[in-house]
Amino acid sequence: ASYEPKPVQDPCRPRPWRSPQGVDRIAQQLTLSALDGAACELHVSRETLVLALGTAQGRSEFEKDPRLAAALRAGLIRAVDVAERAGAIPGPVADGLRAVARSLPSDQLVAAVMDAAKLFNRPGGVLGPLSELLRGGMR
Repeated sequence: ASYEPKPVQDPCRPRPWRSPQGVDRIAQQLTLSALDGAACELHVSRETLVLALGTAQGRSEFEKDPRLAAALRAGLIRAVDVAERAGAIPGPVADGLRAVARSLPSDQLVAAVMDAAKLFNRPGGVLGPLSELLRGGMR
């Protein structure tokens, strides 16, 4: 037998949305989609981006470079758009997520893209009540 790795997928081609149930699964899919969107903006693979963001030095570079932060922001907004079109999140929640994505400081943007669940759990964030709506209405 031989081992051949799968080819890396093009991050610019959106992957199918899997109709996840519950906030945690929606957040996981948003994270993957946001990473794809940011990787597409940067013309790198999602895997390359994840590896770069996986180190403190890599995250620091993203926080300093406005082009890289813009790519993360665009990727997160693209992920919300895809989730809304797929019916995974309702319009008001998508609007709230996009507003948060547009206003997050760079240091929080990296954390949000790496774990979209943080968007739903931000203290005092606009999504606190909307997150509860999702938790109750999308089980």
